[in-house]
Amino acid sequence: MGSVGIIWDLDGTLLDTLQDLMDAVNYALRAFGCPQRSLEEIRRFVGNGAGLLIQRALPGGADDPAWEDVLACFRQYYDAHCRDKTAPYEGILPLLSDLRRDGYPMAVVSNKPDSAVKILCRDHFGDIFSTVTGEVEGCPRKPAPDLVFRAADSLGLLPEQCIYVGDSEVDVQTARNANMRCISVLWGFRDEEFLRASGAECVCRTPDEFTTVLKEME
Repeated sequence: MGSVGIIWDLDGTLLDTLQDLMDAVNYALRAFGCPQRSLEEIRRFVGNGAGLLIQRALPGGADDPAWEDVLACFRQYYDAHCRDKTAPYEGILPLLSDLRRDGYPMAVVSNKPDSAVKILCRDHFGDIFSTVTGEVEGCPRKPAPDLVFRAADSLGLLPEQCIYVGDSEVDVQTARNANMRCISVLWGFRDEEFLRASGAECVCRTPDEFTTVLKEME
């Protein structure tokens, strides 16, 4: 049986969600007469939850008086279309299958809306995770440690018995705040130079390398 729990980020780590996120953001922006955003802009904007994604996408940012309405429009569209183009990264499904076979308890913690997290994890991963959670009202989102503390507890483990896996600077800080070790993956939304500058110490370049990197940390 695996000796640690593995808590995963979702977007940019397990699933390539960028196209669906861009489509939903641009749908909401169009609905309010705002200019469209490119894929690379959306890549830079994601990581801190839907609210900040929309604030970053709006020309007026958080000062735009309509940003909450744009956010509501985004959420409605994204819940209906979050599965259109999203798919697991190559190698993720066999990796998760191997980890489950080897007895690693696993969970997902994401800053995307909880409803979308549950839909996507159910459709793409079935029951492979013990618990999955996204942004929920009343609980601070990452990099606050609250959600990963809940996930560790649901696995029957202490935070220091878990490893957090993600693709962004938010995930590096989340792991630090939760007193967890961190594996930063390089197939997602941030590059190695940026992650290293953000404090990443352990990186994994491909899903095929993950088990080797994990064993070195146990």
